[in-house]
Parts: sequence; C-alpha cells; structure tokens
Amino acid sequence: MKGDAGWGWTFLLLAIVLELSGTVSMKYSAGFSRLWPSVLMFIFYGASFTLLNFALAYMNVSVAYAIWSGIGIILITLVSFTVFHEKLPLASLLWIVVIVAGVVGLNMSVKSH
Repeated sequence: MKGDAGWGWTFLLLAIVLELSGTVSMKYSAGFSRLWPSVLMFIFYGASFTLLNFALAYMNVSVAYAIWSGIGIILITLVSFTVFHEKLPLASLLWIVVIVAGVVGLNMSVKSH
C-alpha cells in the first residue's frame, strides 16, 4: 500500500455511496423497462467500481471489498425498508448485525498488523 490512507477511505466511501445509488436505480429501472433509471444504474455502478479500483491503491483488496460489500448490504437494506417499504424480518436484522461485526472485526484485525 502506498500514499495517504485517507485517500483510500475517501475513494471507498464514495464507491459505497455510488454502489447504493446504482442499486436504487436498478430497483427504479423495473427490469430495464424505464430508460433513465437504467442509464443511471450503469453510470453509478461504473463510477463505483472505478472508485473502488482507486481505493485499492491504498488498501488491501480483501478489506476494501469486504467493507464495500458489507456496508453496501447494510445501506441497501435500510433503503429498502424506509424508501421501498419492504419487510425486514428479525432474522435479517440479526444477520446484518453479523455483517457489521465482521466488517468491524476485519478492520480491527488489519489495524493490528
């Protein structure tokens, strides 16, 4: 890893926000039946992967990808519950807690090396 780790975290957080935006756009695209949400989905996902790629210049791929996917899962679950009014069973909440614990544990284990 090289350079300032702050840039890695900045790129990673922006990649997560764009991944979330891409997933929301996918829902609004209704199976590619709506043009602009479909176009936005490709733009957001492309930008997300690009920023994830930039983050990898500063971070280990195992950590960056785990955080990117884990936080993305948590955020899209919250959006699906609050915006799309999808049901969130208790078992799902418990597994989200496991994801959060995994992301925190992974981050702590990397800092200890």
